[in-house]
Amino acid sequence: MSQVEQLQELRELFLAAPESDAARFMAIAFSFALVATVLWMVRRGSLREEYTPIWMAVAFSLLLVSLRMEILHTLTRALGAWTTSSTLFFLGLFFLVLICLNYSVRFSRTSIQLKNLAQEVALLRAELESRNERPRP
Repeated sequence: MSQVEQLQELRELFLAAPESDAARFMAIAFSFALVATVLWMVRRGSLREEYTPIWMAVAFSLLLVSLRMEILHTLTRALGAWTTSSTLFFLGLFFLVLICLNYSVRFSRTSIQLKNLAQEVALLRAELESRNERPRP
């Protein structure tokens, strides 16, 4: 048996390994805890409503995957990963990169708005000072 065939067989063994019930239970519990935390934070005003769909989608995706592990196995095979945990880490990293990109866009937009507001305030202040310096009739 060649080394490539041995590696392929080893990969198939990794992918065929059954998931533990404890891991599945923890994933389901984490999904529900995430939903509860997101709703609680929105209710308290700590999380803006515009971010709620993103986090609810993450929570429900995690719940779906923890209930139907074959989805994760199929995705792992499609990505060419060796284990489902590496697929989860990859997806988590991908999600974090998207979140960082989103915040970078928002930060850039806010910086431009702040610069424009500072310029407007400077113009208004100069106009107000020029009006105050004129003698009144």
